[in-house]
Amino acid sequence: MRIRGLMIAVAVLALLGGLLWWSNKAEKAKEGQPAKDAPPKIVQIPEDQIRQIEIARKDGEATVIRKNASNKWEMTAPQPLSVDQEAANSVASALASLSSDRLIEEKAADLTQYGLGAPALAVTVTKKDGKTEKLLLGDDTPTGGSVFAKLASDPRVFTVATFNKSSLDKTGKDLRDKRLLTFDSDKLVRVELSAKTPGLEFGKNNQNEWQVVKPRPLRADSLQIEEVIRKLKDAKMDTSVSGEDAKKAVAAFGGAKLVATAKATDASGTQQLEVRKGADNKYYARSSVVEGTHTVGADLGDALDKGLDDFRNKKLFDFGFSDPTKVEINRGGKLAAYQKSGEKWMAGPKQMDSASVQALIDKLRDLASIKFLDQGFTTAVFEATVTSNDGKRTEKVSVSKSGNSYFARRENEPAVYELDGKIVEELEKAAGEVKEFQQPKK
Repeated sequence: MRIRGLMIAVAVLALLGGLLWWSNKAEKAKEGQPAKDAPPKIVQIPEDQIRQIEIARKDGEATVIRKNASNKWEMTAPQPLSVDQEAANSVASALASLSSDRLIEEKAADLTQYGLGAPALAVTVTKKDGKTEKLLLGDDTPTGGSVFAKLASDPRVFTVATFNKSSLDKTGKDLRDKRLLTFDSDKLVRVELSAKTPGLEFGKNNQNEWQVVKPRPLRADSLQIEEVIRKLKDAKMDTSVSGEDAKKAVAAFGGAKLVATAKATDASGTQQLEVRKGADNKYYARSSVVEGTHTVGADLGDALDKGLDDFRNKKLFDFGFSDPTKVEINRGGKLAAYQKSGEKWMAGPKQMDSASVQALIDKLRDLASIKFLDQGFTTAVFEATVTSNDGKRTEKVSVSKSGNSYFARRENEPAVYELDGKIVEELEKAAGEVKEFQQPKK
């Protein structure tokens, strides 16, 4: 009886398994298939097959963009211009798979009632094989929220959501590249800035970090330089200004005060942007890349209106958030050296309290200048040497005292940094409080 029951159970399990397999197979077969009540597609063209898009507006000139040999969008009408690639791709994406809201008429005899006799918008797509597809967009529906639409080659009339029309109704001004500078941020090799400090120049060092090159080699605050680069990259023209306002901008630029001239050099060459501030407190810019005088935001002017000290690295140590592996402190001729061993800090054979060593490292990391000087350093009263980056970076900073003022200097660098006395005292205190590791009491 037991054997018979077992055989029946096996048979039932096999049957259930077969039903489950068949159910899963049927579900997978349905995947990718539209629902029976899904609205029909009006346009269905693979995006990579679209080579040209012509947007003809009933009340305006046509705009034509096409892919060049480098597979980049370029504008041929109403005039040859560089194209905002993201904006052009957005139009192509909207066209590639356009769904209707619902079918209105299978075979429309009178298109004028839908505004499709002389459509407000006609978008012609040229595919890779040379064939074209023309989409007509007419009046808004009486209830709103939708637009009448049809293909020129299809007698059916549909409605589509209004946002579809908005996605396609673009002019040359909408699709042109609005950037005032078009350099590649990832390939920049040099940035020049003439503002409060004429002839200021930044370049990359061997660690691919920004440094001051001119007026003399100095450590730089990379974040400040990156902010300038970002502002230059984000500087864009306002294509909505009227012709009258454009003329006013040209006149204002001539009498405005020069704020800064910035140059950016990448693999393709050097581009320049000149920024001025008018009597009306507005900022105006002229670019070597695009024609005209353009109004720009005050944030761009503020980002460029800086001098050498604004871009210098105020931190005495460069190890940042990279955990040091060795720290040496020399206080009045007394040397203390702490070496990382696994997760432990050691001073020779002695294990040190990690929290106290870390407190010292934090003070060293935060040690910063309050003023840059060319002289003032005397005899060192405190020295700190930090090894980091897996032993590849070693930095030594010496601190001297004159009266109530403290000064610091990095090894092999002529620059002198004035320090906040309170910060130095906290650093010395942290150095004096490094202690041996104590086993916790039971």
